[in-house]
Amino acid sequence: MKIACLQFNPIQENTYVLWDETNECVVIDAGNSSPREDAALDNFIAEHGLSPVLAANTHGHFDHTLGVEHLKQRYGIPFALSSKDAFLLENAATSGSIFGVKVGAMPSVEHDLDGEQEIRFGKTTLRVLRTPGHTPGHVAFFDEGSKSLFTGDTLFRESIGRTDLPGGDYSWIMRSILDVLVPLGDEVHVYPGHGPESTIGHEVLYNPFIVEVLNEEVNYKG
Repeated sequence: MKIACLQFNPIQENTYVLWDETNECVVIDAGNSSPREDAALDNFIAEHGLSPVLAANTHGHFDHTLGVEHLKQRYGIPFALSSKDAFLLENAATSGSIFGVKVGAMPSVEHDLDGEQEIRFGKTTLRVLRTPGHTPGHVAFFDEGSKSLFTGDTLFRESIGRTDLPGGDYSWIMRSILDVLVPLGDEVHVYPGHGPESTIGHEVLYNPFIVEVLNEEVNYKG
């Protein structure tokens, strides 16, 4: 599986294009927010001879969904998102205005990830992992073959996602990280929704939120 990261919109969101030898591709968290950014994504797809088959989102915040409608209209592909985050699409314009970002039409959802265990493109299967906390319906996507993990806004390099926005919950996000993501293994490569890449092993050692909880658990057991 091949992975490309394109950074879009004023929030500097990471949009990922994934493809394999079949040249079918999926776009994760399409954040393109202007004609210039739409063209950048379209040109990348064309230059690599890719055929988009799905727009899939880790969660429903506006900065991660700004480009989905363009993909649906341009390529005729469906949109996959947890129904638990549908309210975020409805409130996208208001949320965007708080950050000074103009939000256009939000996409309709064809595939409810709340009931899906995996998504597929070409010969590749991504596991859908439930990781609520940043939002109620947040998910991560995991490719076992390449040990690639797309964490959205749950886990960043040496940080975690905000939990003070509507539907956020700190205890949920920490349980998602400790019970769902960390057990995947130290060698797993982390591709977050913002900022640089990382690994699970790096985060276990250097992410202050994870280190604090792990130390508390060790002290409690001791």
